[in-house]
Amino acid sequence: MRNHNKLFQKVLTLGVCATITFSGFFAAGATSVNAASSTINAQATATSKAQKVINLGKKFMGVPYKFGAATNTTRNFDCSTFTKYVFKSVGVKLPRTSAQQSKVGKFVSRSNLKAGDLVFFSSGSRANGKNVTHVAIYIGGGKLLHTYGKPGVTISNLNKGNWDRTYLKARRVI
Repeated sequence: MRNHNKLFQKVLTLGVCATITFSGFFAAGATSVNAASSTINAQATATSKAQKVINLGKKFMGVPYKFGAATNTTRNFDCSTFTKYVFKSVGVKLPRTSAQQSKVGKFVSRSNLKAGDLVFFSSGSRANGKNVTHVAIYIGGGKLLHTYGKPGVTISNLNKGNWDRTYLKARRVI
């Protein structure tokens, strides 16, 4: 009987240890799964917000450009009032000017651009190749959604002509 009790104690001890170890392993695995799930959810939310910004921006195609446009109208935009307006729809508050906007969010290399990133240029009469004078929204596939000059709100190719030559940097705000 005494040997049976010792054997029972050993089996019970091993069983408890194995259960604790397995539970600890499961809890650690669950934490990893939860962290991965949170990352995926955050990426999906960012993608959804970016698409909302782009979809809203496209509704303004052809709306005239006006340098220094007021922030309280959608009858016309300059580049930064356009980005300020469409990003506000997803809860992102941007400063008024393209130069100020170029300092918010986090830096993104040109090779890592994602839809919804802000893209900055030194172009136009105020350009010197260094200072930010224009902002656009990267919409994917090498395309920009922005407003300037005669076309007003339009889509342009980042990788051709003026936009390719005058590109400075990009920032991710979503």
